[in-house]
Amino acid sequence: MHMSLTDAETLVRGIFEDNGVLPSTALSVARALVQSEAAGQSGHGLRRVPAYVKQVRTGKVDGKAEPILSRPRPAVLSIDAAHGFAYPALDLAASELPAIACEQGIAFAAIGRSHHAGVMALTVERFAEQGLIAMMFANAPAAMAPWGGRSPLFGTNPIAFAVPVANADPLVIDLALSKVARGKVMEAHQKGTSIPDDWAFDIDGNPTTDAAEALKGTMAPSGGAKGAALALMVEVLSAGLAGANFSHEASSLFDENGPPPELGHSIIAIDPDAANGGGTAMRMAALAEEMARQDGVRLPGRRGKGLRADAMANGIEVEDDVLKAIDALR
Repeated sequence: MHMSLTDAETLVRGIFEDNGVLPSTALSVARALVQSEAAGQSGHGLRRVPAYVKQVRTGKVDGKAEPILSRPRPAVLSIDAAHGFAYPALDLAASELPAIACEQGIAFAAIGRSHHAGVMALTVERFAEQGLIAMMFANAPAAMAPWGGRSPLFGTNPIAFAVPVANADPLVIDLALSKVARGKVMEAHQKGTSIPDDWAFDIDGNPTTDAAEALKGTMAPSGGAKGAALALMVEVLSAGLAGANFSHEASSLFDENGPPPELGHSIIAIDPDAANGGGTAMRMAALAEEMARQDGVRLPGRRGKGLRADAMANGIEVEDDVLKAIDALR
C-alpha cells in the first residue's frame, strides 16, 4: 500500500497507544520507525512493530516508562531508559546534550536499561544539524562470535558518526560491525528469502544462505578480526560505560520472551570549533568537494537523506505482509 509519512506515523502511533504505550512514547517510536522506513532501512522500520508491541504486552518493554536524566559531571549526562523504548531516551539526549557541548566543548551521554537503538544515523544527524560533531555507540543482543570462536558473544554493535558541512547536508556514517545488520537477516527470514553466503554462519560455524539458520548461528564480522575487535570496543563504550547488560547477557529484540534486554548506548557531542578557532564546517565542505570530484564516489549519508526527502514528498510503499501483521495488533 502507498502511504504518506504522516499516515504511516499516525497508523503506527495509534497501534502503540492502543496497546497501552504512553502517547509521547508512541509518537517517538512511530516517528523513528517511519523515518527508518523512509531512509530505506526497512529492517529497522515498520517490520519491527509486531515484535515491539508483543514485547510491550509481555512487559519485556515498559510502554509507560519515561527516561530519567541526571548530570553527574559538568560534561556528562546519565540517562536511565527505565526498561522502556530507546527513542524517548535518545530524544532526551538530543535535546539536552548540545547545550552542554557548546558550553564545555565536548559532552557525553550514557544511556542504560534501554532497547533497540534503531537507525543511529537519524540520531547523530540531529546533532550535526545543530553544528556539532556526534559519535554514537550501541550494543545489541549477542549475534557475533569473537574472532576464532563460534558462540555469539558480541552484538552487531553499530557505530554512527556525523559532521556538519557548510552550506550542505552533513556527512553521516552508520554501520554495523557485522557484514550486514542483523535486521536484514530478520527481514529475509520474514519474507522467506535466502541470504548471501557471506553474511552469516550456522550453529556449526559453516556459511549459510538460510536466514533461519543464520539467526540461530552467528553473524560474520565486517573485516574479519578487525570487525570483531571493534565490536569489543563498542561493547565497552556503550554497555560498559552505561552500566548496561553486555550483549551476551541481553535478551532478544526479535521476540517477546525473557526479561528486558537492558542494552546500552552512548553519544559523544563535540563543538568542532572548540580547539581550532573556527571554520571547521567550511573545511569539511572543502573535503567533501574533493571526495565528490572522483567518479563513483557517493558522500556518506546522502543516499538516506535523499530517500527521506523523496518519501516526504511522495510517500512510501508498505508491503502487504507488514500491514497485515500491524493490523493484527489492534
